[in-house]
Amino acid sequence: MKDLFLADAHLLEPSDANYQRLLSFLQTQLGQVRTLVLLGDIFEFWVGYRHVVFSRYLPLLELLHRFRQSGTDIIFVEGNHDFHLGAFFRDTLGCRILPDGGDIELDGVRFHLAHGDLINPEDKGYRRLRAFFRSGLVQFLIRVIPPDLTWAIGRALGRQSEKSHDRKRAFDPTALLTTYAEKQLTGPTRYVVTGHFHVPFQKELEQGTLVALGDWISQNSYAVWENGSLNLHQVDSDTISC
Repeated sequence: MKDLFLADAHLLEPSDANYQRLLSFLQTQLGQVRTLVLLGDIFEFWVGYRHVVFSRYLPLLELLHRFRQSGTDIIFVEGNHDFHLGAFFRDTLGCRILPDGGDIELDGVRFHLAHGDLINPEDKGYRRLRAFFRSGLVQFLIRVIPPDLTWAIGRALGRQSEKSHDRKRAFDPTALLTTYAEKQLTGPTRYVVTGHFHVPFQKELEQGTLVALGDWISQNSYAVWENGSLNLHQVDSDTISC
């Protein structure tokens, strides 16, 4: 059984091409995956309510439920578009939720997982904004504001963020991610896996390996841990039946 890592699908409408591609790909993996590791921004916008979910995401949620029924463990690192994951992921799917990333072990090997939005220590403005959105005040507002209004607010904020996708792909995060990974690899950790920057690459460092997952908007990239090795893969859109 293999372990599958992916990030940054930014799913919105079930009819969108990238949404359909991801569903089709995941369906081919059912029954073959020991651990499904989602490293954030799987959804264009998600905050979790206690008793409801956003209807646009039912196709993926139902598929994730099938993964759980087949015996797959799901680990979800919260991103900057999907946080306060809530009762559905925690209780219904039984996910292990890592709000700020963290370490896991597979076959006795330690992996450090990070969405990637906290990797730049100089981005203090974003860190303050992130802390606000994850604050107790925002958690309270989510509980009392109707889901339709929350969705409208989230989409308004998301439209501003969508403008940054091309900038992220134009930015080379290699140096920034390498510095971060080298700090994480000073102990027993052997792999650092990140998302957020929408640029897939794999880099061997002195103490271990850095893998940036890319995205499922245009690159269809993911990583697989199998037979003691972590490798980055990319699926040709033409080979995925939608």
